[in-house]
Amino acid sequence: MDNCVKNMKGYGPSPIPQEGKWTQTKEITEISGFSHGCGMCAPQQGCCKLTLNVKNGIIKEALVETIGCSGMTHSAAMAGEILIGKTLLEALNTDLVCDAINDAMKNLFLQLVYGRSQSAFSLGGLEIGASMEDLGKYKTSQVGTIFSTEKTGVRYLNLTEGYITKMALDENDEVIGYEYVNLGLLLKNMQSDENLTCKQAFEKSTKTYGRFNEGKKFVNPRSV
Repeated sequence: MDNCVKNMKGYGPSPIPQEGKWTQTKEITEISGFSHGCGMCAPQQGCCKLTLNVKNGIIKEALVETIGCSGMTHSAAMAGEILIGKTLLEALNTDLVCDAINDAMKNLFLQLVYGRSQSAFSLGGLEIGASMEDLGKYKTSQVGTIFSTEKTGVRYLNLTEGYITKMALDENDEVIGYEYVNLGLLLKNMQSDENLTCKQAFEKSTKTYGRFNEGKKFVNPRSV
């Protein structure tokens, strides 16, 4: 048994996948990776998705996305300033203002130290700025907001494509498509050199999805 223990001690920590290599990490400065963590606030009325890009134990990039109360969104702004330049261990032991962000930090820490990162098998890891790719061309969080009641049925309010303005229903009152405004594109059009009117910018930013044109009934999802 003594010899077995001695041999096991000689192996050191189990290797984890990091940026295209298998590494045995003993110090925080040996942790590198790009990963995400999700957390909830104490009353479980809101949540946060936290994305960090860590190089040699130092946080180089942070993306903080929250949904919940107004205090949570403002806490995200503060956390964005706090996180950059800290070591992974410092960030874990720092009050990031909101319970949900702290919880997300805890879960993200576990992802990185156990090698469960998005960049685990990416040689050299991901470049700073990689998290912005998750936001798409117009750099906005992808949010799904669906509301449904027994009286009205389902109502799509916001999806990946944007702000839903109209839903198309078939003869069975089932959703077959929708019209939406891409808010990022709308703002871009309003600021373009084409000198578009607000109405023109709105129309240029409005698109449809699914079998919208085959709809038998069209409803405003924000109507009662």
